[in-house]
Amino acid sequence: MMRGTLPAVVVALMMALGASLSAQKMTGSPAAAGYRQEPGQTSASIPAPLREIGFDQNLDQRIPLDTIFKDESGRAVRLGDYFGQRPVVMLFAYYDCPMLCTQVISGLASALNILSLQPGRDFEIVTVSFDPRDTPANAASKKAHFIERYQHPGAAEAWHFLTGNEASIRTLTKAAGFRYVWDAPTNQFAHPSGVIVLTPDGRLARYLFGIEYGPRDLRFALVEASEGKVGNPADALLLYCYHYDPMTGRYGLVIMRVLRLAGIATVFALGAFITIMVRREKRALNTAHGTLDPAEGQR
Repeated sequence: MMRGTLPAVVVALMMALGASLSAQKMTGSPAAAGYRQEPGQTSASIPAPLREIGFDQNLDQRIPLDTIFKDESGRAVRLGDYFGQRPVVMLFAYYDCPMLCTQVISGLASALNILSLQPGRDFEIVTVSFDPRDTPANAASKKAHFIERYQHPGAAEAWHFLTGNEASIRTLTKAAGFRYVWDAPTNQFAHPSGVIVLTPDGRLARYLFGIEYGPRDLRFALVEASEGKVGNPADALLLYCYHYDPMTGRYGLVIMRVLRLAGIATVFALGAFITIMVRREKRALNTAHGTLDPAEGQR
């Protein structure tokens, strides 16, 4: 039985390593500004609004929790009302956005549906409109649509859709590093795509870019933001092998840490193997001595 233990440990670790490397080759890293520049493309050829937008990663900085918004029912709320006990997933979207905002929220809902973590127990979700023309009625309509897609128990109570005035929006987006501009020719906002995970006390912990979010990345971000209060021991072990890359907004496998764990597993496997073999040898010797003829043992 022990002869298969050592290869199994090493093979499992190598398979995890290979899968991660393959995934990294298949999926490109999104640009931190929410706009992917093609090879050889000059900055002058990028549309002017897109040169102004992006995420400034203000990691470990606090957002203004005393900022006032309105929830989907029209009630005035402090941003801090959603913090204090659990990490928070925050995203910025305006509710009349014809395309990108809907994709961002849909991508988050899809990732959340796969997570085993429970909304309201393990985390909160806060969607904030950065269009001061949006109303609580717009927020309520948008919430109703996405709660139908994210039907986990407690989702309706844990996912909040907020609107605010220009001053509140600017205060929060500046603190969060979310840069957007109004594009008059298209009559739309130009903005980056991504979600932000914050700690229970309101510090910016992780930025995940794009319109689709890996459930693994989102789970790791929540576990880290909660400082281990969310998740299980397996998450802590996996986080030792994975590291957050601010440039890509993803978690990548740290090869040296995997090899270190493989070495530790090898030592334990060899130690267990040697222990079992020594015990078997002792039992075999004891059995052999026990069957010797007493008269022969006296000679």
